[in-house]
Amino acid sequence: MTDSSSPCLDRARRRLLLAAPVLAGALARPRLAQGQAIGRWSAAWGCAPAGPPPNGALAFSNQTLRLVVRPSIGGDRVRIRLSNEMGALDLRIGHATIGVRSSGASVNPGSLRQLSFGGQAGIRIPPGAPAVSDPVTLGVTPFADLSISLYLPDAVSATTIHNIAYQANYASTPGDHCNTPALPQQQSFSSWPFLTEVAVDSAAPVLVAVGDSLTDGAGSTSNANRRWTDYLARRASSEPGAPLGVVNRGISANRLLADNGATLNAGKDVLERFDRDVLATSGVRALAILIGINDISYSPSANPIPAEQLIAGYLQLVERARLRGIVVLGSTLPPFANFVYYTAARENVRQAVNAWMRSSVSFDALIDADLALRDPEAPLRLRAGFDSGDHLHPNDAGYQALAAAVPLGVLSALRRHAGM
Repeated sequence: MTDSSSPCLDRARRRLLLAAPVLAGALARPRLAQGQAIGRWSAAWGCAPAGPPPNGALAFSNQTLRLVVRPSIGGDRVRIRLSNEMGALDLRIGHATIGVRSSGASVNPGSLRQLSFGGQAGIRIPPGAPAVSDPVTLGVTPFADLSISLYLPDAVSATTIHNIAYQANYASTPGDHCNTPALPQQQSFSSWPFLTEVAVDSAAPVLVAVGDSLTDGAGSTSNANRRWTDYLARRASSEPGAPLGVVNRGISANRLLADNGATLNAGKDVLERFDRDVLATSGVRALAILIGINDISYSPSANPIPAEQLIAGYLQLVERARLRGIVVLGSTLPPFANFVYYTAARENVRQAVNAWMRSSVSFDALIDADLALRDPEAPLRLRAGFDSGDHLHPNDAGYQALAAAVPLGVLSALRRHAGM
């Protein structure tokens, strides 16, 4: 049996006690790599990744992508988030830069900044994983386009992609052209491969809009940033008070409750992608939910999905958001009479969901998209001046009206609560 009062044990205890303050200090003051700094980050732009796309998807080899995004808030430093979450092979980024776009595929030369990943110029992202760049100093102005350049040295398919961007993006002729202000352009495309977020060093609260094509911007003018979230960001910036970031996580053809296995570009259902697309967004403090019309439209025409199933899904989103202290805005479903998937039975479900939305106390506020967009003379259909032509998706004027229906009061209170 060991003697607990032995000299050896006493010396060991003394060494442990002497070392304790040093260990505690090391835990309390983590050492930072050179150039690294602790700060608060807020997403200025984002999209929701999906895929992999079917055969014939975008493919690149020894090319530089130049991806154009428009930030909703500004800052003095910036970083990006990339994703290989739908890929089956490693994604190798050989070089990456960011700068302020001048026009088309060109960048203002003085604004070009080198991006790094853990201090390295490139990174290999394994299948199923995202990657975040190191911060870099760059003055980001709200609503001034940024261009992110990614050099892809290998032959790669855009397996992780936001398929419908309503924004022209570019791929170069062969080679690393990340530092070339005027990209030698080989092709353009209207998707965002691999890029999912741009964040700035700001304490601004961020609203994430999660939804389907109505949030993605179907029916709006391409290259004009006229989704309802774009109009909301501009509206919020004109209000008194501190900035509010607005991030669009809509995916065309997306659903609340189920995936469409035949259309992987439609993304995982919102209940499944919620943690990645909402909770993982830098600085998220508010959530706007406009989803459900595809669950209704794609269900059997004569015996559609019960409203109770959709309501249960909405309540799950609310509870999961509340666990993180996130303010939740619900939205009624807009009218869709004369849309290709419209039936009276499906309309009854929409009406039941909207009646619950208006009477529910589950949300912190309600966006009444139905009231904002419907024809006063025929409330089952879109107002003619808001109809993009398919009788479901609004045009630019309709999206502006939808943004005007967002109750900014709850967001203003959020900004005050954040101490902005």
